[in-house]
Amino acid sequence: MSNELSARVQADYQRARFKAFLNQVWSALSGRPNTLLSYDQVREKLHIGGPIYRGVQTIRLDQIAGSLNRYQQFDRAFLPRTEETADRWQRVNRAFYEDISLPPVVLYKVGDVYFVVDGHHRVSVAREQGQEFIEAEVRECASKVRITPDIRPEDLEILSEKVEFLERTGLDRLRPDANIKLTIPDGFSRMLEHIAVHRYFMGLDLKRDISEEEAVTHWYDMVYLPIVRIIRESKILDDFPGKTEGDLYLWVLDHQHYLSTTEGHPLQPPEEAAREFIEKTET
Repeated sequence: MSNELSARVQADYQRARFKAFLNQVWSALSGRPNTLLSYDQVREKLHIGGPIYRGVQTIRLDQIAGSLNRYQQFDRAFLPRTEETADRWQRVNRAFYEDISLPPVVLYKVGDVYFVVDGHHRVSVAREQGQEFIEAEVRECASKVRITPDIRPEDLEILSEKVEFLERTGLDRLRPDANIKLTIPDGFSRMLEHIAVHRYFMGLDLKRDISEEEAVTHWYDMVYLPIVRIIRESKILDDFPGKTEGDLYLWVLDHQHYLSTTEGHPLQPPEEAAREFIEKTET
């Protein structure tokens, strides 16, 4: 029985390695990332806080998409990518067949994503054996933005810009219900410019100094939200799969700027600019 079990454990590992190879080939052909998220990279880009101990919990394995220090050894499906994983992976797999209880894995949680601190091989074997859940000690890290297990490298760059935007504007504090989403690189930088210009013209109109907080809330209430309301009413977002209200806001402002600089049109109120943009898009 021991020899049969050893052969079965080894066959499982070889199958997992072959699946990892196929995933790597598909990643190269499709251009879609197949690597685990690096906790250190996410911490640096999103300025996360914590971690705070949340106790032992039952976690869905498909929510585990990152690693503290072994993100090169396993792919996004937690299949083993390198031969150095062989001995330990097979020992953990043998424990699975022998019904030996192993301690909970240790995870960091950021948004909806879990990063493995300890227990990479246990996670890998559990997924390969078809388990949906695993017991884990969870430590949660505070984040200004929400990330999900399907996050891509380019998404992380945009979320990094969003964190900087929120830190500079305080919009999440001033308007807690606000949740601007973008898929356009540099979009949040452009919004910071919009707010700065809006603050300047507010000062001219009101003939007084305008605080940053006043400019941010006035821009959000009187420029951003009116455009978003028109976008929602028109349901034009249905014609742009994968895009967001924030993306269309930027397109409306680009359209408005184009008209004012090339065709001599005066700057329109936000609602008029949005309606004209939608009319031209639908024709």
